[in-house]
Amino acid sequence: MRYKPGTIIANSRKYSNGTFEEIGHLVREIVSLAERCCTDGADPSCYDAGSTALSVKSCSADSPFPAHPGTAECCTHEGLERKLCLAALRHPPQPLPRYLQPSDKELCQAFRQDPREFADRFLYEYASSYSQAPLPVLLGSTTTFLSMVSTCCISPAPTACFLKEKLERKTLSLLTLTSNRICSRFSAYGKDKVGFSYLASLAQKAPSASFEDLLPLAEDAAEVSSQCCDSVAEDCMQKKLLEHTTKVCTALSARDGRFADCCTGKNLMENHFCILAMPPAPVPRLPEASEPTNKELCGKDGALHATRSLFELARRHPSLPDAVLAKLYDSSGKLREECCSTKDPSACLDSKRKRMEAELLPFLEKASQLCQQYHKLPFLEFKKRLRESLAQAEPEASPAHLEQLLEQRASFASTCCLPDAPPLLCASKVSSELAEACKKESCLLG
Repeated sequence: MRYKPGTIIANSRKYSNGTFEEIGHLVREIVSLAERCCTDGADPSCYDAGSTALSVKSCSADSPFPAHPGTAECCTHEGLERKLCLAALRHPPQPLPRYLQPSDKELCQAFRQDPREFADRFLYEYASSYSQAPLPVLLGSTTTFLSMVSTCCISPAPTACFLKEKLERKTLSLLTLTSNRICSRFSAYGKDKVGFSYLASLAQKAPSASFEDLLPLAEDAAEVSSQCCDSVAEDCMQKKLLEHTTKVCTALSARDGRFADCCTGKNLMENHFCILAMPPAPVPRLPEASEPTNKELCGKDGALHATRSLFELARRHPSLPDAVLAKLYDSSGKLREECCSTKDPSACLDSKRKRMEAELLPFLEKASQLCQQYHKLPFLEFKKRLRESLAQAEPEASPAHLEQLLEQRASFASTCCLPDAPPLLCASKVSSELAEACKKESCLLG
């Protein structure tokens, strides 16, 4: 791919909250630097001098480049240290992709008006929206999209042309969407926690499957994320994701009808997307789970025992959102860290677990019920019932306060009860809900 489009994609991913104009300024500087310094016979000091000038411009008060809160700190350094510091800056990903594809007619109007401006703006909007998708996936997806537009907008039968091209692009579109979702979670959680998140999600979709059935699949999913999210290998994500989907289908199709339905298609990418979008199963009838002993929690397999305990909780509460389970995962790790190194780990664990349960059970019940209702009811009916239950729970509250609570809970449900809930945004929503629940008391989970 030519240098400029690749530079627009790379910098739009990196500064996903930057404006089109800011990214444009940065790309022009980088492309100009490459044109001057990467030719035969260029002065050996060309790149060093050019990149120094670029870092000085980044640190000026009227810098035209994307703003970042870390820039000021980087600018206190000099030379190579400053350049490396600036190069490492990234914006956090957008909570939800904001790119909305215009109609075919609108695409062609914009393309005919100015093909180059159209391509640059599309690359910026698409790459900043799906900034966590691996670079090779974005390059492939944007190349085929621009090729589709340039072909179909001059075709004598544009409607038929777009239909055919979109069908051919379907796998690549799904791969972009899916890998952006997978890598957003990996970037927010890291490998171990992303493995737990996937384990809990499978447990909620197939609660009849055992820990031993699902743990290898969760570990495999975490491995795919860790190998491919930052990889520049062209087909890493597609190849590994399809291999993983085959493993999931083999393990769960015979056990669960919904997985069997998702796995019947010939297109593995569509099958994977179907599994990812699957809503949680109904609440299963399972015997009471046994809790790990204090000795087990502080033993060499303590993390595994804690994960198994949370797995049992997830499969018994299929509607519990990922962000709540992720919070529990963090709290569980913190609890073992704080107690297992004390003189009396059992006394420490007993008192903290008791407190945690007292704080946790009402919150878990509330979150689980909220998401259960959200999955079951049309949105307007969901809001109506939520309004009624809030009015019952807080009869003294003013109408304005009830409305505020209603909007807060409805926003939480419509964002965080979904399979593709944005992890960072939902983590902050869970924290503020917990702070509300704990009020003035200190909260172990807060």
